[in-house]
Amino acid sequence: MKVYWTEQAAADVPGDDAWLSAAECARLDAMPIAKRRADWRLGRWTAKSAVAHYLRLGAPQSFRRIELRPAPSGAPEVFLVNQPAPVAISLSHRAGTAACAVAGPGVALGCDLELIEPHSDAFIADFFTAEEQALLAGASVTKRNRLVALLWSAKESALKAVRVGLRADTRSVAVSPADSLMYRSGTQIWRPLHLRFTGGQFAEGWWQDDGNLLRTLVAAPPPAAPILLAITSTVRSTA
Repeated sequence: MKVYWTEQAAADVPGDDAWLSAAECARLDAMPIAKRRADWRLGRWTAKSAVAHYLRLGAPQSFRRIELRPAPSGAPEVFLVNQPAPVAISLSHRAGTAACAVAGPGVALGCDLELIEPHSDAFIADFFTAEEQALLAGASVTKRNRLVALLWSAKESALKAVRVGLRADTRSVAVSPADSLMYRSGTQIWRPLHLRFTGGQFAEGWWQDDGNLLRTLVAAPPPAAPILLAITSTVRSTA
C-alpha cells in the first residue's frame, strides 16, 4: 500500500493568507498567540501542498478549495469544496518543520516528528513498557536519546492512526524498531517498525532520522516505504 510524505519549513509559507479558506481565516483570526498562529499556518500549508500534489489539483490555485476540519476524534479530515476529499492524512510539526503523510481513503494513518534530545528517567518510567525500558537500559547515552525519540514518536504515530492520540496510555502500544534493515524509497532511506497494541492488534510502519529530527509513519493496511512528494517552488508561492 502506497503512502506519501512531505515536509515544509516556516520559510516555505507565504506571508499572505490568500491560500486559506474563509473559515480558516476566521479561525486564524481567533488565535491570539503568535507561535500558535505560525504553527497552525505551517501545518495547513504543508497539508494543502501534499493534498493538492497527491490529487493533482494544481497549486496554489486550488488551496482555498482545500479545507482541513477536525473529526470528532480531533484527527484532521480533508474537504474539497465542502465535500469529503478521497484522501487520508496525518500531520505533525516540530521545531519549525511540519510533515504531512497522505494516502488513499479508508487508510488508518499516523505520522510524527520528534527532536532527538535527552529525556529523564521519570519520563521513560511513565510512558514506556517494561520491555522498552529494558531496551533503553542497555543502550549507550547517544543511542539512548535516539531510541527514546523513536519509541515515543512511533507511539504518537500509532495512536494517531487509530484516532485516539495521547488520550490513550502510551504503554498500550509496544514498539519494536528494526535498526539494521534499511529500504530505499527514492533518495530516502527508511527502516521498518513493528507495533503491538494491548488488545492484540498489530501495526506496521517506518522511521528515519537525519541526525537531529526523527520521523515515523504508521499505517494500516501495512504500508510500503513512504514516497517523498516532490513539492516544487511553484507550490510554495501564491503569486
